[in-house]
Amino acid sequence: MSELLITGGHVVDPASGVDGPRDVLVRDGRIAAVEMPGGLARVASSIQKEHQIDATGCVVAPGLIDIHVHLREPGQTHKETIRTGTAAAAAGGFTTVVAMPNTTPVNDSVKGLRWMLDAARGPAVKLLAMPAATFGSLGCEITDFHELVKAGAVGFTDDGKPVLEDEVMRAALVAATRLGVPVSQHAEDTRLTAGCSANAGRVAFRLGLRGMPVEAEARIVERDIRLLREIERVERARPHLHVQHVSTAKALQAIREAKKHGLHVTCEAAPHHFTLTDEAIGDYDTNAKMNPPLRVEEDRRAVVAALLDGTVDCIATDHAPHASHEKEVEFERAPNGITGLETALGLALRVLHREHGMPLAQVIALMSAHPAEVIALKERGTLRVGSYADVVVFDAGAEWKFAVKDSRSKSKNTPFDGAAMLGRVRATVCEGRVVYRG
Repeated sequence: MSELLITGGHVVDPASGVDGPRDVLVRDGRIAAVEMPGGLARVASSIQKEHQIDATGCVVAPGLIDIHVHLREPGQTHKETIRTGTAAAAAGGFTTVVAMPNTTPVNDSVKGLRWMLDAARGPAVKLLAMPAATFGSLGCEITDFHELVKAGAVGFTDDGKPVLEDEVMRAALVAATRLGVPVSQHAEDTRLTAGCSANAGRVAFRLGLRGMPVEAEARIVERDIRLLREIERVERARPHLHVQHVSTAKALQAIREAKKHGLHVTCEAAPHHFTLTDEAIGDYDTNAKMNPPLRVEEDRRAVVAALLDGTVDCIATDHAPHASHEKEVEFERAPNGITGLETALGLALRVLHREHGMPLAQVIALMSAHPAEVIALKERGTLRVGSYADVVVFDAGAEWKFAVKDSRSKSKNTPFDGAAMLGRVRATVCEGRVVYRG
């Protein structure tokens, strides 16, 4: 029997409504007890000090869950591996991550999915995956959803590319509905964005870059919502559409209206989209290049507002590591994406909690209970007795600056090197194992 005791902390568990001083006992990888301070004193005397965490002055919360990460393995291990990417996740307070399929080869088969999820890959935290919605992520023919779900898929996506054809997306939504999983869509009408590398606007004009119009995102979101209505009417089914990394006011308004009408639409926002604008590109800084691109201040504020009012269901990092030599090229040629697992909590607390007054419990819910709900994880995202012992201990008032040289990710492509953070992770526990100590 293995035990771990966390004492002296302030437990914030939105899923169970706990928000106050508590001690937490972990036994054999599960939450065994959550008691008022001193309630576990008798147990404490039998647990060795090295199996205890003093959380005095810290928040104790459910381990964070990121439903959108790129771990680059197989095929792109010069950027990241499952081992290094999940080590970065642990340092950021994440205990569960969901890998995207744009590996080499694309994760579109049972064999590929099982290889990725094999313990031999050495994940530091719980690794889940969304395989490709279409073979090769080419957008032509949906993959074997049934067999992939049996093998562990928690949803389907062609992330990095949209499912552009109406009939293919419709088939994906219908197939996923029968299995109770979401289709996670990269909302970009690529017919409007070919050759574009930044948001359409003043910054792109100044730099001589072709700009992506906000309509490219909104158009796919609106199309997918029309498909949901059609499927509900014709198939008498209730498909679940999840919109990835929403970045524009126009797309958010479409999602807000769809929710009001009862459609099963969820969405995520990335920390860089509620923190930065396209001004961060400066003079062609490729570490500020991602897709969707950084938008204007109006869109950034719209993302913040949607997080505050509940339109956005969860925060996801879109952690997208690239090697230095890949980013050290002309802006148009550089790949899209930034790392994000180690900065997400610090940015969310600084921007949403401190600057915009979001309650701490809501920030934690956006990064634990809510993403668990999106992908229907039954025993994660909470500290209820009997659930998996996934826990993050962090000092919510700690102010610090992120130093990319200390990152556990294999790649260092971030616009947040030297950026101010609020809240520092002190310990991360995954299924009862301490996987990070700060």
